[in-house]
Amino acid sequence: MSKRIGLVIYPGFQALDMAALTVFEFANSLLPAPQYALATLSLQGGPVRSSSGVVLDSHPIGWGGFDTLLIAGALGEPAAQPALEATLRDNAGASRRIASICTGAFVLARSGLMDGKRVTTHWSFGRRLQQQFPALTVDEDKIYVKQDKIWSSAGVTACIDMALAMVEHDFGSELARKVARGMVVYHRRSGGQSQFSAIAEIEPSSDRIKDALQYARDHLQRDLSVEELAARAHWSARHFSRMFQAQTGMAPAKAIEKLRLEAAQELIEQGHVSLSRVAGLTGFGDEERLRRAFLRAYGQPPKVFVQQARRRNEHIYLA
Repeated sequence: MSKRIGLVIYPGFQALDMAALTVFEFANSLLPAPQYALATLSLQGGPVRSSSGVVLDSHPIGWGGFDTLLIAGALGEPAAQPALEATLRDNAGASRRIASICTGAFVLARSGLMDGKRVTTHWSFGRRLQQQFPALTVDEDKIYVKQDKIWSSAGVTACIDMALAMVEHDFGSELARKVARGMVVYHRRSGGQSQFSAIAEIEPSSDRIKDALQYARDHLQRDLSVEELAARAHWSARHFSRMFQAQTGMAPAKAIEKLRLEAAQELIEQGHVSLSRVAGLTGFGDEERLRRAFLRAYGQPPKVFVQQARRRNEHIYLA
């Protein structure tokens, strides 16, 4: 095994962060020979109780060198743990990657290893992290962020996206796609993507409208007229429009544009640089309509997002 992956836990850690290790476990099962050795680590080793009451056994952090150290998060801001933070700092030099999951960013920030870096955490803790650690630049709306050897992810399931990106960095995009399919997760939310999905932000209460929105998200290349969406909801076009406006505060056309913009951003983050192709895949039809939609929503043309994504991706693969 060439790459040792250690998840650092402490009393009150969130057990769901073990999902990050599952990504590497699936990768092992799909490789000709396993390439990741997985372990849970803590300051002293031994059993550690999570916030849910689940107890995990662990090895001491100093138990050999680790290619990648992942710092688990907690439901709230973890209490200061000077001994753990000092140990992380002392062992950092031996690791190629060091990553925080959710509020694990507070642990890693206290170690000083995040100083001068762009990082992220769960959206509800981003401002607090920035206030406590002004030496960091907190990008609180991102799924995950990588700068040099320091990685950080948003809350809970975002650790899966970050771990998939690590697998992609190690063994290529095809393996990462296979892992995502095996885990039945979306492949893969890019680091630059917002922590909030357009469907979640629209938040209708009716299951019929939710179903129509999901249908739209899955068929963005279609015209998606009010009549088509209303038929999906088994309502008349007039009743659908009235109910949609009442439950979401926006017209159906505006909601569809939000979904298309989100999909266009995802494609750009994944490396698509042909804006005419992005426009076609997301239902905008042509590059000019795509450009006008980006200007309305973000005040910047899509070319700016392409340039930013290129710089981020180059940084990931050259680091």
